[in-house]
Amino acid sequence: MIIMNPYQIKQLLRFRMLIFLILAFGYLLVYFHRLSLSVVADNLIMEFSTTAGTLGLLGSIYFYCYAIMQLPAGLLSDSIGPRKTVTFFLLIAAVGSILFGLAPNIETAFVGRILVGFGVSMVFIPTMKILSQWFRPHEFAFMAGLLNAVGGIGVFAATGVLAFMTIRFGWRLSFELIGACTIVIAGLSWLVVRDHPRDKGWPPLNTTDNLKTEASGDIHQISLFEGLKRVLSEKHFWPVAVWFFFDCGIFFGFGALWGGPFLMHVYNLSRAETGAVLSMIALGMIIGSPMIGLISDKLVKSRKIPLMACSLLLTIDICLLFLFQSDFTKFLLYIFFLIFSISSSAIVIIGFTTAKELFPVQIAGTSVGAVNLFPFLGGAVFMPLLGKVLDAYPKTEAGSYSAEGYSTLLLVLLFAAVVAFASTLFMKETFQKE
Repeated sequence: MIIMNPYQIKQLLRFRMLIFLILAFGYLLVYFHRLSLSVVADNLIMEFSTTAGTLGLLGSIYFYCYAIMQLPAGLLSDSIGPRKTVTFFLLIAAVGSILFGLAPNIETAFVGRILVGFGVSMVFIPTMKILSQWFRPHEFAFMAGLLNAVGGIGVFAATGVLAFMTIRFGWRLSFELIGACTIVIAGLSWLVVRDHPRDKGWPPLNTTDNLKTEASGDIHQISLFEGLKRVLSEKHFWPVAVWFFFDCGIFFGFGALWGGPFLMHVYNLSRAETGAVLSMIALGMIIGSPMIGLISDKLVKSRKIPLMACSLLLTIDICLLFLFQSDFTKFLLYIFFLIFSISSSAIVIIGFTTAKELFPVQIAGTSVGAVNLFPFLGGAVFMPLLGKVLDAYPKTEAGSYSAEGYSTLLLVLLFAAVVAFASTLFMKETFQKE
């Protein structure tokens, strides 16, 4: 057993926060690239003389790459290690961003965007794996919440900062500079970040996970396919997976796509007013993620209770909008989307924490990577599904989708929210008492 003096303890606490800050900057880039094309869309259409459909495909290719790589991200994090994984793939993202800025044609831009998608897809899972080693179980949800809050800052950066950079430097140089910054973060990840406190000669911090591992006989390294088999055969994994599918289907389907048209068509808000209301989504992530993590870790000391409470709150939030579809004031719309973001997006950090705590620490990457397939699957299903619902009703004379179409859309979301809440009732409580 390693005994540490107060100075060494202070060193350890400072070092792990340095690790978090480096990885958090990497995660900021994930959200930055996710939304960046919306800022430079007009520039790209003019530069490459392309169509809106092609540009839409250029934007969606990121999500396909991200979804495909979630399971490999977990497997690589558990095998070669999260530090090597995140460093290597950040370099790929950097190359992709620079190539995108230099692209002479739309085909090259696609290659750059694909490299970016593959690169940033390997940040979240390795980071969660590293946090599980450097922070105790009762600290993990709060730190994961801080990480998700940084993602919310990335949303603001993708709109405000990139817009400023584009005006000042042009869109090409802006993406080249972002690529250069990514290289710096990759270098810091390699030089500073370590997979485990043992790599610095310090004792392990996740003592609860260690006790769980020893009690279950999982002292030795678990093979990749054995870890995946254990994750998929665990009955308590599936309620979490179902919850992720419906919860994030709601978030991506309405919050990231059809919420804007809803505000413009039903409430006749301008594009600027719609953007201001939808900014509550980013704000909800920033303030809600660490708040929920802190509540889970320190106040209720539970993972299941916050998941149940937020899912119920989301159901009530959508139900009220369904019942009073066109009667909300602008102030109430701000409140709706703030609550919507907290209860559907900020809460996901507790879902990931639950997935991590269901299994021994050796397969934390695999378990989080496996469950992270379902949010993107939910988005992939709900985005076109809600579109088909709107298309089923005749458009108005102005060419907008009808109020009846949006009413049915909200009914579909309400049903999905009820299913998400019901799935939380079957979840296992994973919080470990100190």
